[in-house]
Amino acid sequence: MEIEAFDYDLPESLIAQTPLKNRDQSRLLVLGRSTGETEHKQFKDVIDYFEKGDTLVLNDTRVMPARLFGLKEETGAKVEMLMLNQIEGNDWEVLLKPAKRVKIGQVLTFGEGKIKAECVEELNQGGRIMRLHYEGILQERLDELGEMPLPPYIKERLDDPDRYQTVYAKAIGSAAAPTAGLHFTDALLEQIREKGVNIAFITLHVGLGTFRPVSVDNIDDHEMHSEYYQMDQQTADLLNDTKARGKKIVSVGTTTTRTLETIMQNHTEFKAQSGWTDIFIFPGFQYKAIDALITNFHLPKSTLVMLVSAFSTRDNILNAYKEAVEMKYRFFSFGDAMLII
Repeated sequence: MEIEAFDYDLPESLIAQTPLKNRDQSRLLVLGRSTGETEHKQFKDVIDYFEKGDTLVLNDTRVMPARLFGLKEETGAKVEMLMLNQIEGNDWEVLLKPAKRVKIGQVLTFGEGKIKAECVEELNQGGRIMRLHYEGILQERLDELGEMPLPPYIKERLDDPDRYQTVYAKAIGSAAAPTAGLHFTDALLEQIREKGVNIAFITLHVGLGTFRPVSVDNIDDHEMHSEYYQMDQQTADLLNDTKARGKKIVSVGTTTTRTLETIMQNHTEFKAQSGWTDIFIFPGFQYKAIDALITNFHLPKSTLVMLVSAFSTRDNILNAYKEAVEMKYRFFSFGDAMLII
């Protein structure tokens, strides 16, 4: 299938640059998974689509302030480093700008040497493996020197870094937020619990794939980057019980979806496990884990548009996106939401 099949027209003015004051006041487009019919609500109305005994699954990853601005030690040239995945010990996979002139053995320095990074391996498309040197605790150094790694289409600085975290973020390790979860408030989650809906957590640390566009014409040729995921026994048991009782598993976001579907691809029930996933979900994929999906509006020709198209149909998704554009919904990370059910 050609990548152009997942393109759509989006005015730049509809790309949300800042979050709304109140998280749950964003708009919600409700899409019938099989019918393609749409409804238009506020996000807080999502509770009306849950039934007692359903399970809502959230990704509790926490974004690191992992964008660092520093200098090449040899020349003093400016450099930007985005930390993505911890490989082993103090070795990290990163994206560099500019990357071409950073070769093996060269050292970058940040915060007048509070963090130094030595290049130990060159990767494709601006990627490097860097060995970090610092005193004390890395998270404290990042809190001091780093910035929240907002996507490149967001041009404005974020006054409150917590607005690029979900209210339930806990497991530090992501290079980007699981943005479908940004709409939930503590109060809304409590109302959902009071309705008798279970709330479960998985972890998937969002990595390099979020920042790289699809660069092939035929999507069969695209290779996904691996991301670390984890599910504990409590969540596995709850999801198996939900399935056994014929209730819905509602996945919040594409990251949660990729984790759940990764686990279920080789099993007949959910298992507690952790590891790395490079699952690529596009039309033709057979979903086994989820029954409904809460998600944001995604970039044209992205793997995320393919994932939601696989859950409904490409025509349903693109028609819904066209309707959202006409009704001036806000798009991407700080934008509005969609419920596919």
